[in-house]
Amino acid sequence: MIFNPTEFEFIATRAWVANRTIFMELTDGRQIGFPAARFHRLAAATDEQLAEVTLRLQGSALRWEALDEDITVTGAPLDGFRHRCRWLLEVF
Repeated sequence: MIFNPTEFEFIATRAWVANRTIFMELTDGRQIGFPAARFHRLAAATDEQLAEVTLRLQGSALRWEALDEDITVTGAPLDGFRHRCRWLLEVF
């Protein structure tokens, strides 16, 4: 089976931050999170700035207005996965 991340799209119903981890609840009830440190602007943000996350584009994007940062809900959890896949391809 070949994994193709472009074949699906996650939609979030809510987003929140706890302990510098951004969490999202998806339409199917799953909750996923990622560390703020994964994204440069979020890593440099204060806890107060991180907490100001909002959902945009009918739940398909996360937005931090004060940071001028937008991250797709689908891309957020896959970002680290793609980096690990590239690393594996280089090693093998």
